[in-house]
Amino acid sequence: MATTDTQEKFTRPFHHDSNRYWFGDRAPPPVNQVTVDESAHWLAMGWSDLWAAPRVSLSYGAVFVVTAYLIFFGLSAVGMESLILPMTAGFMLVGPLAAVGLYEVSRRHACAEDITLREAFATFFRRSDQLLVVGLTLMVMMLAWFMVALLIFASFYHSAPPSMDRFFSDILMAPQAPLFLLVGTVAGGVIAAAVFTLTAISVPMLVDRDVSAVHAMACSVRAVSRNWKVMIGWAAMIVLVTGFGLATFFVGLAITLPLVGHATWHAYKAIIVDNG
Repeated sequence: MATTDTQEKFTRPFHHDSNRYWFGDRAPPPVNQVTVDESAHWLAMGWSDLWAAPRVSLSYGAVFVVTAYLIFFGLSAVGMESLILPMTAGFMLVGPLAAVGLYEVSRRHACAEDITLREAFATFFRRSDQLLVVGLTLMVMMLAWFMVALLIFASFYHSAPPSMDRFFSDILMAPQAPLFLLVGTVAGGVIAAAVFTLTAISVPMLVDRDVSAVHAMACSVRAVSRNWKVMIGWAAMIVLVTGFGLATFFVGLAITLPLVGHATWHAYKAIIVDNG
């Protein structure tokens, strides 16, 4: 009996959706139209969730701070400092997947249930098959970003990327730097917009519902398309808050990642109609 109870508790967090692969008879869940005022409320609710479970949320964020430092010093140790900036920008692309456990914290909080840090990270394994599909999609997007960034750099600078201590003098002070930064920002923005459209709703939906990754990403595209004006502002807010965490030499991620993760959960719940 104890084993059965444990298994039930582990598989309980999402409700069943008989339209698992969407290409059946049932229509996808309806999408609400939201306002800018509601999007501000999502951030406030995210902040409330953060401090409703501060030990779990902040510890979750701290894990990614440590991970960021390991990547930073690892690249520096092997003489690949030139990859630090693209990797930092690339974090924006994988952020939705990194916040999976935070969506579960918010879901449990709404149900007045406690959760541990271990249970938050266990969410990755509970939906590992469908999250893997999203992860592979984001990996392709991130590799595309690296390739585009390399091509843009090669188009403007005819030398190998410099070390970090020479980056400012060799790259940012060069005559072509303004155009280089403009082209890089536009290219990165296009890739980031595609990632946001696919994941703004899909990843929290996979935590909440027993649906496929294809179903969830298609719903995300519909949701963003219907609320594109609000979602542009929402995406800008995510970039601003996450960028602040990165700009503090990753320390701020301990707060900004949980804040954005919890707020994203509330955005999902506001936009996707719950059919029960």
